[in-house]
Amino acid sequence: VGDEKNRSEWIQFRTASAGFRPFNFLYVGDAQNEHKTWWSRTIRAAYSHEPGAAFLLHAGDLINRSNVDREWGEWFYAGGWMHSMIPTVATAGNHEFYRDEQKRLTLTKHWRPIFNLPENGPPDLEELTYYFDYQNVRIISLSSQSLLLNPADSISQVKWLEEVLKNNTCRWTILTMHHPIFSAGTGRDNKSLRDALQPIFEKYPVDLVLTGHDHTYGRGVAETSLHQKKQPLKGPVYVVSVSGPKMYVPSLEPWLQRVAANTQLYQRVKVEANKIRLEAYTVTGELYDAFDIVKNKRGQKTLVDWAPGLTREYLDLPASYRARLKEEEKAAYEKKKAEYLKRKE
Repeated sequence: VGDEKNRSEWIQFRTASAGFRPFNFLYVGDAQNEHKTWWSRTIRAAYSHEPGAAFLLHAGDLINRSNVDREWGEWFYAGGWMHSMIPTVATAGNHEFYRDEQKRLTLTKHWRPIFNLPENGPPDLEELTYYFDYQNVRIISLSSQSLLLNPADSISQVKWLEEVLKNNTCRWTILTMHHPIFSAGTGRDNKSLRDALQPIFEKYPVDLVLTGHDHTYGRGVAETSLHQKKQPLKGPVYVVSVSGPKMYVPSLEPWLQRVAANTQLYQRVKVEANKIRLEAYTVTGELYDAFDIVKNKRGQKTLVDWAPGLTREYLDLPASYRARLKEEEKAAYEKKKAEYLKRKE
């Protein structure tokens, strides 16, 4: 890009095909903290693993303080020229919002100048709530912070979502938002989101829901998951992940089929005509979780779980919690961990 005398470095990318073609994309949970020192290893490992990714999906909380320019600078620094080579598909988290002088929920001043996202969402939620179709896959972003804290935005988003799903002719549907409707972190539960969205996800249906917020890894299909190699799917597979260094304690609730504590991860999602495969990797390249969503000609779906053949689950408490939790709290967690593992036998 430039004129006869002044030119940029070489930047290349591939645009989408008009029809269906198999493709891969990358998905990461919260970056949020220490981008230069710690998050850089996640995004660079992800790109090294999948340099041909169609796009990189960020499930919110890209930074910690919404309007601090230095943090956005570090976010860009960590990814370097990769931000120019792979399109960013971003959904906003709670840390992308702040309260203005009138105490109104307000999106960071950096969002719209930085990102160029679709403006097809409800009024006042352009580039926050949106969708686009990529090679017969509908990608939908919801603003979960607005759903939770602004009643008007909640009503408009739910109505908009139903219309977007009702008129969806794509083979696959993948949705992202920051807050999970099934929480993977201890002490967290977004019941209002679950009550509003789970029936819609199952009615139309949605295949995969990619979220963050809980600073741990969790994957499952419902409030009570069946731990078996193959199982029929009524609704989507729900994934919670974290790519930055800030870690919380996993909830180990019955909906979870695979969990990771205190682990930075990135995910590669491979989309084929009749199958979606999600693979979660540690920053050292270890395959930590893998599953397939297989869809037949009638649209019936089956979950094929490959996790039982992988490494043992990382369930030890993060160091910060080991240092500050009381002995009885640690014992309670160990009991819950034993119950979780017992359910999977």
